[in-house]
Amino acid sequence: MNRKTTAIVLAAGQGKRMQSKVHKQYLLIKDKPVLYYALQAFENSFIDDIVLVVGKDEEEYCQKEIVDKYGFTKIRTIVEGGKERYHSVAYGIKAIEWNCDYIFIHDGARPFINEEILGRAFEQVQKSKACVVGMPVKDTVKIADTAGFVESTPNRARVWQIQTPQVFEAELIKSAYERLLTEEVQLLSSGVVITDDAMVVEYFTKLPVKLVEGSYQNIKITTPEDLEIAGVFLEK
Repeated sequence: MNRKTTAIVLAAGQGKRMQSKVHKQYLLIKDKPVLYYALQAFENSFIDDIVLVVGKDEEEYCQKEIVDKYGFTKIRTIVEGGKERYHSVAYGIKAIEWNCDYIFIHDGARPFINEEILGRAFEQVQKSKACVVGMPVKDTVKIADTAGFVESTPNRARVWQIQTPQVFEAELIKSAYERLLTEEVQLLSSGVVITDDAMVVEYFTKLPVKLVEGSYQNIKITTPEDLEIAGVFLEK
């Protein structure tokens, strides 16, 4: 049975830590914007459709300077994002008005996603309904208390740094995000901070989320140093 897949690519961030007037997803790596590389990976993969989520009033720019310029054919729609990342994801999900079995949610500032990672995630999501890409941490991690002292040291063998894409059965993630938006005020007032899509599923469905190996090169472009590292990866 052919399973239909849609990727939501998030490109609505401002990238304040980049110290640039240009949003990080539009900065250039080897003469092409950061966002191009993530979109190209999905364009060349088994993914059927792409929803591109962009910043306020950037739809026309992205259509002309990204979609049309580079000939992307799988981008079905471009939608404006929201205040927080989870708002942007919710708007991306809402924009999917076609048949879709699985949804891949990816940060457009991660240019080194590839077919191999996508394949592993797709294979796993069909088994477990929810999975996230990541890698075991290389360094020892410390948990700090509110005063900045070490509170505990988790077993490094069980600690992963989470990446994207995060992949879910479509109805599962739609339902989880509907509940998130309904209960958003209560969550914020109780101090719950939603930092990724897996957390939405964990919190509202109790379904265990499977970890899938990504790549240490699957970095997120956040600081000027990341751009330099990305350039080295591309040269290889």
